Amino acid sequence: MTWNIKGSYYENCSCTNTCPCTWSSMLAPATNDYCRANLAFKISEGEINGVSMNGVIFVIIVDAPSLMADGNWKVGVVVNDDTSDEQMEALGILMSGEIGGPPAMLGDLIGEMLGMERHPVSISQKGNDFQVQIGSSFDYSATVITNPMTEEPVKLVGMLHPAGEELKVANVHNSKGSIMGIEFGGENLSGYQTDFSWAA
Repeated sequence: MTWNIKGSYYENCSCTNTCPCTWSSMLAPATNDYCRANLAFKISEGEINGVSMNGVIFVIIVDAPSLMADGNWKVGVVVNDDTSDEQMEALGILMSGEIGGPPAMLGDLIGEMLGMERHPVSISQKGNDFQVQIGSSFDYSATVITNPMTEEPVKLVGMLHPAGEELKVANVHNSKGSIMGIEFGGENLSGYQTDFSWAA
């Protein structure tokens, strides 16, 4: 089966800036005694098994040990509430790791799948500012950090990350929420933004 999806990616995790697991390829522990994350993907175009995924938003919710490489993650997936049954089924196949791509690479790290749920999900971006909201359950706002001399985004490159090898670093001003039994929040937390492209 060939498939492809691409779009925009947004992240908030429970670390203070900047999450050590990114620059260390999961060899350095989180800044807390746990890692909890909200990984949001807004698909602009693509298809899975012949099903158009245009416009689908999905959010991977993660609860992991401080050292993510230890595995035993709890993972749930939220999709926006206008996702069709056909799209949700296709996304479920992708997230299972059966058809390759980044979800397959993460498979050995997952100890418990929490399932998939529909919720109203909105992602807005204006310039370097973005906001991700999952109904009344989770909300965060962030700004991509820029070099004050060039006004270009500050980036991490060469990353081992499901969204891609290059991430724009963001400061999450405020984050709060609880969803699928995973709760975290705070001020000035770690965030990232990038464009993503998955295919197999």
